Amino acid sequence: MRVSRTRNAPKIKINNKRYRRPYMLYSEELSRMLESAGATEGCKISFISGGREYKGILMPHKDSRSADVIVIKMRNGYKAGFTVDAGTSIKILEQPSVIKREPVERKPKKGLPNLVLIGTGGTIGSQTDAKTGALAPGASTDDILNMFPEILEIANVKTIDLFSVLSENMNIEHWQKMASAAAEELNGGADGVIILHGTDTLGHSAAALSFMLKEISGPVILVGSQRSPDRPSSDAFVNLVASVRFCLSKTAGVYVIMHDTMSDDSCAVHRGTRARKMHTSRRDAFRSINTVPVAHIDAEGKITFKDEVPKASAKTTANTKMEKDVVLLHYYPGMDPKIFKSVIIGRKGIVIAGSGLGHVSDGMVPILKEAADKGAVIVMTSQCINGPTGMNIYNKGRELQGIGVIPVSDMLPETAYVKLMWALANTKDAEEAKELMRAAISYEMGDRRTVDVVW
Repeated sequence: MRVSRTRNAPKIKINNKRYRRPYMLYSEELSRMLESAGATEGCKISFISGGREYKGILMPHKDSRSADVIVIKMRNGYKAGFTVDAGTSIKILEQPSVIKREPVERKPKKGLPNLVLIGTGGTIGSQTDAKTGALAPGASTDDILNMFPEILEIANVKTIDLFSVLSENMNIEHWQKMASAAAEELNGGADGVIILHGTDTLGHSAAALSFMLKEISGPVILVGSQRSPDRPSSDAFVNLVASVRFCLSKTAGVYVIMHDTMSDDSCAVHRGTRARKMHTSRRDAFRSINTVPVAHIDAEGKITFKDEVPKASAKTTANTKMEKDVVLLHYYPGMDPKIFKSVIIGRKGIVIAGSGLGHVSDGMVPILKEAADKGAVIVMTSQCINGPTGMNIYNKGRELQGIGVIPVSDMLPETAYVKLMWALANTKDAEEAKELMRAAISYEMGDRRTVDVVW
């Protein structure tokens, strides 16, 4: 049965913005019935099923196998599903309450640093709807700050709602907006900028900002949470407070700050070019790859630095030019050159997460050579995550280098992808871009090796 996500679904207002709320996973026919009645999720409705009248709050539907069943939250608090047919009459008893919050005026306190909190969406910018029980995006940055008023005891905080998207929907334009906004705030006198971000692609955004804000006068922190701020087990508060405290250290650079352990006792400060989400749901999901975290922040706010930090520039410069014609490919056994030829040939940049030390099959070599001959910059990383590429050890690696493939040591594939877009847009030709890819400019690769903790 086809799932309806009608474009004409009614909208609700949150923070003076209207959001369209689809009838989630209801059948096409039932969606039309709900729409005809003007019923949106969160409405109190009544209807007759099996000769009995039922009343309750209309809930999101989450099972497409029973899409003709209407789900309500009843007076006793339980959710229940009821089969309806074409003759069922749906009446609205009460519309969902409109959530409208006025901006909070906060007077800055003398002697406290001035920070800027920028909201972009993600789990840390979500909250549970009290009526429906569903997790929904759209909490304003002010809402998040109001949840944690303790932060205002250690810093004056200005809030900005830049946009609100789930992190899988982040793109180059979002990166550019974040970099430009951060530069503007730092150059306007802010002592630090904290960006609330979804965790799934947080590493990509952090890497992009690391290159775009190579000249930077203060800290820019990307922070997220694995669980929404209104959940008792949320990591949002600890991550956010740690980010604020790190900003007070007056350290320049782009960083990711997240839980370091499963408990609330420590957060790690990761370089923006080295952070990788290593677990789908654990609170300590993030790790610094092929390097140590820059610092650890304990529950009392003590910061212990483990690695060097860049020197602050007098002014922050946002160099946001990016070349979009770049692809990232993960090599796998049996990769068919014919399938990927149209993807590879004609691209300006190609990043490959190769096997082991940086290899692909014999069949892929001619296509990569053709792409290189046509001017593409081809970069080889390893899908092993830990350890550098080593393309002088086996003949295959030497062959790939002979056709123009560039090894980039221990750089993460996603970081190499972002850097190549930035390099191609900020150099005059492919050869200059290749030289830039070989050089470490934002701590994205190095020769030092560390012993990693295995989970």
